[in-house]
Amino acid sequence: MSPATETEEHKALRSAVAALGKRHGRDYDINTLWSEAAKLGYLGVNLPEAYGGGGGGIAELSIVLEELGAAGCPLLMMVVSPAICGTVIARFGTEAQKQEWLPGLADGTRTMAFGITEPDAGSNSHRITTTARRDGADWLLSGRKVFISGVDIADATLIVGRTEDARTGSLKPCLFIVPRDADGFGRRQIDMELHSAEKQFELTLDDVRLPADALVGDEDAGLLQLFAGLNPERVMTAAFAIGMGRYALSRAVEYARERTVWKQPIGAHQAIAHPLAQAHIDLELARLMMQKAAYLYDSGDDVAAGEAANMAKYAAGEACVKAVDQSVHTLGGNGLTREFGLATLITASRVARIAPVSREMILNYVSHQTLGLPKSY
Repeated sequence: MSPATETEEHKALRSAVAALGKRHGRDYDINTLWSEAAKLGYLGVNLPEAYGGGGGGIAELSIVLEELGAAGCPLLMMVVSPAICGTVIARFGTEAQKQEWLPGLADGTRTMAFGITEPDAGSNSHRITTTARRDGADWLLSGRKVFISGVDIADATLIVGRTEDARTGSLKPCLFIVPRDADGFGRRQIDMELHSAEKQFELTLDDVRLPADALVGDEDAGLLQLFAGLNPERVMTAAFAIGMGRYALSRAVEYARERTVWKQPIGAHQAIAHPLAQAHIDLELARLMMQKAAYLYDSGDDVAAGEAANMAKYAAGEACVKAVDQSVHTLGGNGLTREFGLATLITASRVARIAPVSREMILNYVSHQTLGLPKSY
């Protein structure tokens, strides 16, 4: 399949998920939607068939999230549980880890959060201080994480730590599955202005004792394994943003067709119509890059996928913010009312610019990795 075109199967998936999203709408109950999407096989569409998944890839999973978002009911935990955690375990987990986790992640009965961000590290993964040290056959994990989504509902959290010798300068990230009820594993909900069904948490790990089989993958290949999860995260964040932008734009277009102030609908005026058309174009262009990134990742080209996934996330974040802003502006005062439901998206749309990595860090990546310009840090 070309990354610029969709197969009939993809079109059918998009149509079916759109119908599901339309049934639930903006006032959706997250648990009901999650359960129904799981039963229809959408949540695990990217996971191996041998473990109950759909046997597809990030291309299919991104379609699911985008269409739910376009219907006003995105499932943020899709970015984390099947896309990051499911992918990492499917690619690098032991057979026992795959058997234990993938069927539940695929059918939605189990969820896994992902913990990488730290209070003092920000977007700099080289400054991660959560450390793992051996204690006999076990591991002891200590550190802090912040802005971790859905920890309260997740059965476990995939924590990014570093082996202690990484402090000498060599980055050796390691990935550990930490059960929610592990001793020394604490959480505090962060009071967010963001309107979202999924809550954000700060985590503390105080000498959390984990068995040897809590480590996912090879201790010495952690960076490869980490980015195997981060590239899908960027693609899925792009899908989240594009879906949100499409939802806002559809509400604005509907309003512009019907709202009449003088003799004709306001959408007939170019000052209204052209910015909405530009927003649509930007969203479509962002989707093309997202499809390219998903295609490259699913094809096994991790290096090219990294560049494309970063570009897709950047483009989608910018397109989403602009689409939401223009949509709210099109509705005027109504755009700020609870009745029309667009005002909360002003804050939500910023997420795609900020998380999981800021647009400035993506520009750094492109300037260094793609253009070959020297680093400033």
